[in-house]
Amino acid sequence: MTPPQAWLREMRGGRPGPPPNVSVMCCSCRGGISRYKKCATSGILLRNTLLALGEFPASREEEQWHHSPRAQRPHGSLWLLFQVAGGRHHLLPDTPPIWRRAGEEGQGPQILNPFYVFQAFTLTLWYTQGYVEYSSAIVILSVISIGLTIYDLRQQSIKLHNLVKEHNQVQVTIWTKGEGSSTVESRHLVPGDLLLLEGQRFSVPCDAILLEGSCVVNEGLLTGESVPVSKTPLPHSDNTLPWKVYGMGDYRRHVLFCGTEVIQTRRAGPGPVRAVVLQTGFNTAKGDLVRSILYPKPLNFRLYQQAFQFIMGLAVIGILGMIYTICVYVIQKQPTSDTVVMALLLLTVPVPPVIPAALTTSIVYAQRRLARKKIFCISPQRINLCGQINLVCFDKTGTLTEDGLDLWGALPCQSQSFQSVHSFSGPPLPWGPLCRAMATCHSLLLLDGKIQGDPLDLKMFEGTNWEMEDHRPDKSRASLPESCLLVKPGPAASPAPMEGILILHQFPFSSSLMRMSVITQELGKGGFELYMKGAPETVAGFCEEVTVPNIFQAELRRFTAQGFRVIGLAHKELQLPQGAVFGDLEREELESGLTFLGLLVMENRLKSETRPVLQELRQARIRSVMVTGDNLQTAITVAKNSGMLPSTSQVVLVDAQEPEDSCPASVTWQLVEEEEEKEVPFIVGKDKDPHISLEEPSAQEEGDNFHFVLSGASYQVLAKHFSSLLPKVLLNGTVFARMSPSQKSSLVEEFQKLDYYVGMCGDGANDCGALKMAHAGISLSEQEASVASPFTSQIPNIECVPALIREGRASLVASFAVFKYLTLYGLVQFIAIVLLYWQLQILGNYQFLIQDICITLVVCLTMNLTHAYPKLAPYRPPGRLLSPPLLLSVLFNVALSILLQLFGFLYVKRQAWYSQLRGHCGCPLGNQTTCPGNRTANATAQGHPVLSYETSTLWPLMTLSCIAFAFIFSKGRPFRKPIYTNYIFSGMLCLQLGVSLFLFFADFEGVYQRMELLCTPTIWRVYVLIMLLVFFLVSSLVEDGVLQNRRLWLLIKALCRFRSSSRYRGLQRQLGKDAMWPPLYGRDLADDGSSQAYSNAAFEREEPAGRPGSRSGTARRGSAQPEGSSRRDSPGEPREGDQDTREARRWHRC
Repeated sequence: MTPPQAWLREMRGGRPGPPPNVSVMCCSCRGGISRYKKCATSGILLRNTLLALGEFPASREEEQWHHSPRAQRPHGSLWLLFQVAGGRHHLLPDTPPIWRRAGEEGQGPQILNPFYVFQAFTLTLWYTQGYVEYSSAIVILSVISIGLTIYDLRQQSIKLHNLVKEHNQVQVTIWTKGEGSSTVESRHLVPGDLLLLEGQRFSVPCDAILLEGSCVVNEGLLTGESVPVSKTPLPHSDNTLPWKVYGMGDYRRHVLFCGTEVIQTRRAGPGPVRAVVLQTGFNTAKGDLVRSILYPKPLNFRLYQQAFQFIMGLAVIGILGMIYTICVYVIQKQPTSDTVVMALLLLTVPVPPVIPAALTTSIVYAQRRLARKKIFCISPQRINLCGQINLVCFDKTGTLTEDGLDLWGALPCQSQSFQSVHSFSGPPLPWGPLCRAMATCHSLLLLDGKIQGDPLDLKMFEGTNWEMEDHRPDKSRASLPESCLLVKPGPAASPAPMEGILILHQFPFSSSLMRMSVITQELGKGGFELYMKGAPETVAGFCEEVTVPNIFQAELRRFTAQGFRVIGLAHKELQLPQGAVFGDLEREELESGLTFLGLLVMENRLKSETRPVLQELRQARIRSVMVTGDNLQTAITVAKNSGMLPSTSQVVLVDAQEPEDSCPASVTWQLVEEEEEKEVPFIVGKDKDPHISLEEPSAQEEGDNFHFVLSGASYQVLAKHFSSLLPKVLLNGTVFARMSPSQKSSLVEEFQKLDYYVGMCGDGANDCGALKMAHAGISLSEQEASVASPFTSQIPNIECVPALIREGRASLVASFAVFKYLTLYGLVQFIAIVLLYWQLQILGNYQFLIQDICITLVVCLTMNLTHAYPKLAPYRPPGRLLSPPLLLSVLFNVALSILLQLFGFLYVKRQAWYSQLRGHCGCPLGNQTTCPGNRTANATAQGHPVLSYETSTLWPLMTLSCIAFAFIFSKGRPFRKPIYTNYIFSGMLCLQLGVSLFLFFADFEGVYQRMELLCTPTIWRVYVLIMLLVFFLVSSLVEDGVLQNRRLWLLIKALCRFRSSSRYRGLQRQLGKDAMWPPLYGRDLADDGSSQAYSNAAFEREEPAGRPGSRSGTARRGSAQPEGSSRRDSPGEPREGDQDTREARRWHRC
C-alpha cells in the first residue's frame, strides 16, 4: 500500500487525492455528528475525501466520544483527525487582548524584553530618589509609543479578523445519498462533502472542485483583479488526477477558492450546480493568505539588532561606572545606602531610557509623511529598510503600462496571405470569419445587464460593435445547455447575413496551453463552429499548414518588436453527432485542422510617469528589473521604451532548456539586436521586413555593458539545474518574462540571497507573493489581496517608489542622528557625574530636568520633523550602526567632551576666587550660599552634594554641548532638507540656547536657588562660553570635513583595498576579471550522469513553490555555433506553447 504521508503531502500542495489503490477511512461531518467508514478511492468523490490514513479500528476514546455530549460539537479526538488531514474548518484568527499583544514575541513592542525591563528599573530608581518629572515624562512617552504600536497591530488584527469573520457563518447546502440535501454551517464542512450551489452572490467557504454546472466568480481577494472568472466542471472525472492532463495550473479553472465570491451559477442540466469540498480552514487558498499575514517571513532588521548591541555596550560602560562609584564611596567611608544608590544611579546614566520612544518617533513621522502622499503602511518597521533599497522589481501590465489594452488593428488572412491592416479608428470591421471570431471567442459574461470580463476580451468584443444578451435554447434540443450567450450585430456594426450566434460551450484559457476556444452555432441553423484565440505561434500550430502565410513569423516579429500585443485567431466547422454532449468531447480532437484567420494587434501604452521615474532611479544608481507574465519580446520592447534597457547596451537572451532523453539541460546565450522602423506599415509584403537578428558582436561592442533577458521557463531550468550559474545571470538580469506568481517570489528571494535590498512594485494581480517576500512591497491595488503588502499606494503609478525610498532614507538618517545624539547625551552626563563623584558631588534635580526634558526630549521629538530631500542621491545612507564613521564620530566627540569637561573641572580650581566667598566672586546679589565666613568656599565642606563651583561649571558645559550636538548631527542634504526648513526644530534650538544662556548669565537669586548653582564671576562665564565655542567649531569641522566626508572614506577604502562584503559586489569583481563573460553564442550543459544529481527539490513541481534548493549540477561550457535559420522558433518568443516537434528540439539541443 502506498504510504499515506506521500499523497497527503501532495494533497496539501494543491494536488488532492490518494492513489487509486489506497484504502481509506472516509469521514464526514453533518450537524456536528461525524460519520466514517472504510471505502475504496475510485471515483471523484472519494479521491477528494478527507483522509487516507490506512486501515485502523475505532479507538476506545473515539467510541466514548461518540456517546458523550461532546459528540454534538465538532471537537474531540476525531475532530483532531480532521485537523490533521483536511484542516480544522475554522479560519477566524484570534484578536489577542492588549495585555497579550504587548508581550508577544516577534510582534508588538515586547515589553518584557531586556531593554524595557532595564527601563522600568531605571524609572523606579529615579522615582525613589525624587526625580519625578522626567521619570513621568518617560513613562508617558513610552506608554504612548507602546500604545501606538499595539494599536497599529490590533488594527491589523481587527482588519484581518473582519476579512474572514463571515467565513465561519455561511450556511451551505450539502447532499448525502441517505438523507438528501440539508443545510449546515460552513464550519462543519470536511473534505469530501458534496455541496449544492444555488443562488447568486455568495461567498465560497472552502476550496471546492466543480462536478456539474459552471460558475462565475470574483477572485479579487486572491489575485487583486476584480475581473469575473468563469469556472467549468472537472472533465474526465474517471481519471485519477484529471487536471494534470495539461498542467498543474489548469486545475484552477475547475476550483472554487475559499473567500471568492460566486456571482452567478449556471446549471448544466435539471439538477443544481454541484461541487466537492477539497480543502478547509487554513489549508484553503484564503487560509494560506491569512497564514502568510499572521506569520510573515522574518526580516533582518539590522538597525534594531545593532542598536541593541550598541545599548549593551553602553550598559557595560554603566557597569564600569558603578564599580568606580563603589570604590570611591567605600574609600571615602560613605554610608552603604548612599553607596548603593549612587552606584545604581550612575549605572542608569549611559543608557537613556528615551531611546525606544525616540526611534519610534522618527518612524511615526515618516509614516505620516507617506500618508500625506497617499502611501499607506501596515509594517512601519520596514520604512527604514526602504532607505537601503538598491533594486526594485516592477510588474509590467498595470504598473509600468496602462491597465487596459487598446485595439490598434487587425490583420486578416485569406488564401495563405495577409491582407491590409484594418484600423479600428476608421470604419467598422467588415463582416467575415475574423469578425465572427472576435465576437464569439471570449470569456465575457453578462451580469446585471452589463458586459464584464477580461479587459482584452472586452476591448476585442467592443471592436466588433456587436451586442450580447442571455438566451435559452430550444429545450427539445437535449444536447444544448440550459442557457447560453447570444451575440448579434449592433446598430454600428457592419451588415451581417444572420440574426446572431450562440456561444454554446467554452474551453477556458490556460496559461500552459496559451489558448482558448468556443463552440458556437448560428441562430436558427444546425451546424456548429469552433473558434480559437491565443498566442499566435500556438494558434498557428493547430492550423492547416496551407492556411498559414509564409511570412507569418516575419509579420509577428514586426509587431512584437514595436511592443504590440498580438493575438492569433482561427476557426473550424464541426461535424458533431446528433445529441452530442459538449462536456464529453475531447478538446484535442476538436482543436485540430483549423483555418488561420489572422492577427489581432493591441497596444499597451506606457504610463506617462514610467520613464521619468525609471530615469530618476537610474540616476540614483538603483537597479530596475521587470518581472512580468507577458510575452518576452513585448517585455523587451517596453523595457527599451521605458529606458530600463538603455539603447547603448547589449541585450543577451538566456535560453535554458530542460533535459530531454539523452540530452542534458542546456543554456544558450544569444545577442538580440533589433532593426526597427519608425512606423509599422499598413500594407505588408515589403522587400525588407523589420526583424530580430542574431549576429556575432563586433570587437567594439564586446566591452559594452549588457543586460540579460529570459523567460520564466528558462529561469526555472537555471534554478533547477544551474544553481551556481543563476546568481551570475541575476547580476545582469533586467527582463524576466512569462513569470508565474511563485517564480516571482522565488526571484525576489534569489536577489535577496545576493545581499540586494529588494523592493517590489505591482498592481496586486499575481504579485502578492513577491510583495510579501520583498523588503518593501508596494501594491498599487486597493483590493483585499494588498492587505499582505507592507505598503499600498492610492496613486496608481510608480511615482510612489522614489517617494518611498526618499522617506526611507530620511527616516534612516534621522534614526541614526537621534541615536548618536542620545548616545552622546548619555555619555556626556556620565563623564560629568564621574568627575563630580570624585568629590562626592552630583547634579541637582532641576539641572537634570533642564537637560533631560527641555533639551534632550524636545530635540528627540523635533529633530525627525525634517522632510526628505526631493532628489535621490546616487548613493545610500549608512545602514549599520557599528560602522567606522559612526563609531569614530561617537568616540571622537566623547573624547572631545572629556577634554572639555576635564579642563573646566580642573581650571575652575585654579581661579583666584575659587576659595574666596566674598570680594572676587563678582556677585552683586550677596547670595548667602556663597558668602560663609570661612575660606572653604566649596560647599562640599558644608555637606551639600550639589552646590559647588565644579557643578556650576560642568552643568553649562554639558547643557550647551548637548545643544551643539543636536545642531551638528541634524544633517540636511543629500538625504534630508536643510535644517532651517525644519522650523519647529530650528526655533526650539534657538529657544533652548537662549534659555540656557539666560540661566547661565542672569544674576537672579531665585534662579540660583532653584537651579542649585553658585554665582561665579562674569569673566569666568565668558571663558566657559569661549570653551564651548571652540568645542563646537572643532566638533563641526571634524564631523563634516572628516568623519562624514564620503569622498575621504572612499579614498581610504581604495588605499586600504577594502572590498565590499556584499555577495553581488564580490560576484561583480569576479565576473569583471572573466574575459569570456558573458559567453555569447556559447552553450552551457549540465554535467553528465544521473538526472537526479542535478534536480532541485523545490522545482520538482511544474511551478516552484518556494526558494530553490541547493542541489544542482555543475555547468560546463559546450562548443556551440550560432544557430542558423533552420531553427523553427524565434529566440525572442516565449518557450511556453511552442509547437516544435520533439525531433527539432532534440537537434537544437544536441
